[in-house]
Amino acid sequence: MANRHTIILMQASHNRASRTFMDFGSITQAMEGICGLYERKLKEINPALRNLSYDIADLYNFIDGLADLSALVYDHTIQAYLPYDRQWIKQKTFQHLKKLAH
Repeated sequence: MANRHTIILMQASHNRASRTFMDFGSITQAMEGICGLYERKLKEINPALRNLSYDIADLYNFIDGLADLSALVYDHTIQAYLPYDRQWIKQKTFQHLKKLAH
């Protein structure tokens, strides 16, 4: 499941022009990408801070604050992309951060 091409579809605000996508080689890389987006946002807001720290609730608030967020994950068995919602992304980012903590 780790090496499955993943496309993150995102809309930052209600403005349709804020729609974008991010392309990753695996689900893990996609979750790193979402965490990285949030970390860049934190650095933007707090440029003087050298060390950023946040908890899962902060990350979830960021994810919930996006107008839209979903994932398309390639499934080799059916040779197609399967859609996943915001809740699935939150669950996967939590699992990813938990692995990093150990």
